[in-house]
Amino acid sequence: MPYFNKILIANRGEIAVRLIRGCQELGIRTVAVYSEADQQALHVRLADEAYLIGPAPAAESYLRADKIVAVAKECGAEAIHPGYGFLSERAHFAQACAEAGVVFIGPPVDAIERMGSKIESKRLAIAHDVPVVPGYDGADQSSTTLQAEAERIGYPLLIKASAGGGGKGMRSVHESAEFGAALEGAKREAKAAFGDDAVLLEKLILRPRHVEIQVLADAHGNTIYLGERECSIQRRHQKIVEESPSVALTPELRARMGAAAVRVAEAVGYRNAGTVEFMLDEDGQFYFLEMNTRLQVEHPVTELVTGLDLVHLQLAVAAGEPLPLTQSDVALRGHAIEVRIYAEDPVTMLPSVGHVALFATPEGPGIRNDAGLATGDEVSVNYDPMLAKLIVSAPSRTAAIQRLCRALDDFAVLGITSNIPLLQAIAEHPAFAEGATTTDFLQTHAIGDGLRQTEALPQAVLYAAVVGELLQRSSVEGDPWSVFWRSGGADRRLVYRFGEQQHTVLAAQRDERSWRLVVDGTAREVSVVAARDHALTLAFDNNQARLHVARVDDAVLVGWRGRSYRLQKVQALSVDALSNIQSGVAGHTSLEAPMPGTIIKVLVKAGDHVTANQPLIVMEAMKMEHTIVAPYAGVVGEVPFVAGQLVRGGATLIELDAEAAA
Repeated sequence: MPYFNKILIANRGEIAVRLIRGCQELGIRTVAVYSEADQQALHVRLADEAYLIGPAPAAESYLRADKIVAVAKECGAEAIHPGYGFLSERAHFAQACAEAGVVFIGPPVDAIERMGSKIESKRLAIAHDVPVVPGYDGADQSSTTLQAEAERIGYPLLIKASAGGGGKGMRSVHESAEFGAALEGAKREAKAAFGDDAVLLEKLILRPRHVEIQVLADAHGNTIYLGERECSIQRRHQKIVEESPSVALTPELRARMGAAAVRVAEAVGYRNAGTVEFMLDEDGQFYFLEMNTRLQVEHPVTELVTGLDLVHLQLAVAAGEPLPLTQSDVALRGHAIEVRIYAEDPVTMLPSVGHVALFATPEGPGIRNDAGLATGDEVSVNYDPMLAKLIVSAPSRTAAIQRLCRALDDFAVLGITSNIPLLQAIAEHPAFAEGATTTDFLQTHAIGDGLRQTEALPQAVLYAAVVGELLQRSSVEGDPWSVFWRSGGADRRLVYRFGEQQHTVLAAQRDERSWRLVVDGTAREVSVVAARDHALTLAFDNNQARLHVARVDDAVLVGWRGRSYRLQKVQALSVDALSNIQSGVAGHTSLEAPMPGTIIKVLVKAGDHVTANQPLIVMEAMKMEHTIVAPYAGVVGEVPFVAGQLVRGGATLIELDAEAAA
């Protein structure tokens, strides 16, 4: 029998998809809610029912507790699962559910309130003999007091939003001169994200590991922990790689950290799934950071090493069932690693938005994909840029890393930029293989530096672009790759531009599955081994390569070995094309918005003299702040926008003239 008949999923993206599938496995009907931007989203398509709750901005849709509870009452949902993010850790939402007679699949209101405050949670940890990082969490939030406390604690230190997580409202400060600006930015971001600008200060422990303990508690007095997850590799204080178990924990240390996590959970009267996060220093000393009163993004790694389904257990606990296992029943088997696939540039880490021309996930033993979208969907500026999670498991960590590398090679995201190359660089790095995964991993090993190098276009990619062009779209069996273009023997001339490179190809069809391609004067015989669902397997030079191809407008998109390539199709020059060519002006720069977003702060005005790297404008996109700085010393020209305005990607934000700097 199902625990509930109908559950509303108060979320979107990959977690909503995960929860819908988990409920449907138990025969529970699911209800999706969606914003105007998500009318065609995957979670809406998969649910049994779906209801519009407001415009695209989260504040007018996914954060509207009143609308969501009203939908639950209207459709007869007995319970609401909040997922993570949005309303998942908002006590007022849990309270609204209780008042409406709808079960909130999560902890009690009091536990959310107490653990939702980093200040309150640290005091509770101290009271129950759980070590915490030295810092300041006082009620006096004046800048004078905070500056004085920072000097007392000493640098480096962290400024952290008391009411939130996910790296929002967090700044690292390494010297006194940086503190004022960092405090202002942290408070502003915390207020925008959580409605509360209170912060706390913590001593910054150098080269720590971020290790968290998964706990589970029922309403019958049973609380257990399900091992640990190491989440040390992060960018902008947000996790991108998580694994279980951690190479840094001995059985004895695991038991001590697990017991500490259970003490925290029991002290606050916790129920359902939660996570207690710790910092682990080089000497093996751990410090309590916070408790996340919800299901974590990285919960799949725990599922794969314990063999438990955390969503199913959440539903059982919420329905009043006792936990079906005790601490002695928990055993960790093998190793699991999760990486987060983001729509963002792997070097700059700026978000990418737009149409997903192709989304192809890897397959095989020990590979799990938790995705929130599919080919043809849109990535919006309104929400977090995470597209999916790739999770692998194997008997050993070494085998899991090998499986991860292979799976990332097979992943294809075309049409938008993804961080897959960054994840590949991490997975292939010797330090990762050795388990040297501290929170400064990306910086210590300069992971992004190798990604900045301009690479030549691989020949396999060019061949795939050409063959992809020569395949005729057909409606046969709904498969556009099922019929091949036939040229009757005539040569075709195709020209592509990739960055600064231009390649000319002459193609002559040999038979139904092979071509003679003359690439920049060199002839190659290329044949198609298989072609289906935008996947091409090509044979050439006694090699085979499997690639993905999609066509958009005047470009061909190719995915190979985890990377994506955009080859612009070059047309014959026309008078109109020539008239659009413009020359640059020496010493003058138009600084553009790197993505669509909202102007938060304009720090200069026309005529101001600025120095190199001086902040000029602060904008917000995808819940994160981005600062536009001067590339050189100069004089500010036109400043067309003011705080509060929405800007499109590529909009000119500042005109800067270097010649007049003197």
